Amino acid sequence: MKDKLFILLQHLLPQHLLSRLVGRVADCRIHWVKNLFIDLFHKHYRIDMSLAAEENPRAYANFNDFFTRALKEGVRPTDPAEDALVSPCDGAVSQAGAISYGRLIQAKGRGYSLTTLLGGSSERAEPFINGSFATLYLSPKDYHRVHMPVSGTLREAIYVPGDLYSVNHATAHGVDSLFARNERLVTIFDTEYGPMAMVLVGAMIVAGIETVWSGPMAPLPREPLTLYSRSEPAPVRLEKGEEMGRFHLGSTVILAFGADVLRWEESLTHDAEVVLGRRIATFTSKA
Repeated sequence: MKDKLFILLQHLLPQHLLSRLVGRVADCRIHWVKNLFIDLFHKHYRIDMSLAAEENPRAYANFNDFFTRALKEGVRPTDPAEDALVSPCDGAVSQAGAISYGRLIQAKGRGYSLTTLLGGSSERAEPFINGSFATLYLSPKDYHRVHMPVSGTLREAIYVPGDLYSVNHATAHGVDSLFARNERLVTIFDTEYGPMAMVLVGAMIVAGIETVWSGPMAPLPREPLTLYSRSEPAPVRLEKGEEMGRFHLGSTVILAFGADVLRWEESLTHDAEVVLGRRIATFTSKA
């Protein structure tokens, strides 16, 4: 009953308006305002600031700067092995496994469409139809920059408008096609192991998503919009371990690869912890 009421409330709330208002507060540079929110958040979630490049929470210009804080050099080394797919973030596994005939697992008894997730293009989804996926959840206490799990060249980046439901156990079990309904940034990279889809999913009070090649993603139209294509004169090439983007307040990263490309680590089970830069899968063949 509690979960049903929680989901009903999200149906009724003005999701986008609430998220934009939170975004304004998160960008506020008035000292007492930003320090109040940083202090409350720091204490409530017991943030380990010893990992941060700047350990003093109040030294950050605003809440967003604190939330997207950089890590100290060397605290998250990247597995250098050529066959290692590494975690793009700190967080926990929501689901991982096979994409079966274009369907991904959201939660036990619930699946959703790969084509819808990737913005409605069957051509974009085709390379991943019977491939593999992993859904990684970033909790509020986690580091919120997203890095490359393998080296790649950006082929396409698409903004897909949608809802802004919270992403947690209750909504994963109670909201149909949650990740394919929420606002998201779909990126497709060409790698030596074939194409990789990397989807950054927005959520309730996520104040924004940004990438290293284009900066913050402003509120956009109600239709999917291509933000980057490989026809651009300056290609975007990112190496394994490099930052590719960040969340202004947290959410979810979904990875997808083609068939027979990799084998997930046995430890990659529901709710298992993942750490930026550590191996989460082993590549078994190249493109």
